[in-house]
Amino acid sequence: MRALNLFWIPVAGLLVTSAAFAEPTEVVIRVLAKDAKFIGTETGGADVTLRDVESGKILAHGLTTGATGNTPKIMTDPHPRGGTLSDETSAKFSATLDLDRPRLISATVKGPMNAKEDAVTTSSMQWVVPGKPVTGDDAWVVEIRGFVIDLTTAVPKTVKLAGGSQKIPLHAKITMQCGCPITPGGLWDADKLEIGVIVHKGTKAYPTTRLAYAGKPSTFDGELEISEPGSYTVDIYAYAPWDGNTGVRRIALKAR
Repeated sequence: MRALNLFWIPVAGLLVTSAAFAEPTEVVIRVLAKDAKFIGTETGGADVTLRDVESGKILAHGLTTGATGNTPKIMTDPHPRGGTLSDETSAKFSATLDLDRPRLISATVKGPMNAKEDAVTTSSMQWVVPGKPVTGDDAWVVEIRGFVIDLTTAVPKTVKLAGGSQKIPLHAKITMQCGCPITPGGLWDADKLEIGVIVHKGTKAYPTTRLAYAGKPSTFDGELEISEPGSYTVDIYAYAPWDGNTGVRRIALKAR
């Protein structure tokens, strides 16, 4: 018993000492739109929450701020191992955490915040050790998938058929999550994307129709024809066949 007591006394002392000397440790989060650039000030930033996984305690919270980044560097230049996509102005969220021991930390991000109906939430986890900053290269990068789909003309919630069919124009602005524009033949090529409308009335599915490029960057037009009374779900979607990246704007309407 005496030997056991001698063993535990210095360990307890060590724990007290280590708790008293928490080390400030910087963590930098960058949020990258799938197949595009960083999410920053231009689109309202991405909301970032850093949490201690073990205790559930929130350690830091804030928005990414800064620019979307250098387009050639991110999108077209070769990237050697250890090469960085970011520069000094690229959007980020930075926090200094007081850590007394290694912590498993989750980074939960939601964005872009200027397009709340299209905001996507995703998370990532990694260990962080006191005094070992997560700042090198691009630091901790979290990817957000999807597209921002904004209706530039409101779709009526109720449609009166008056004994016949009703045609509803659809006008949408569709961008990458970083706000980057989509154009035919452009870096984000409208000709290679599938942009369409899927309509359901209960369990009944109607044929998918397409939206066409409307002549200005990121603008797409189409038409929805309703001929039966009932409650409809209308999903306007953008889909990239090469990587599966998908965004949807859902609309509910009634016809009577």
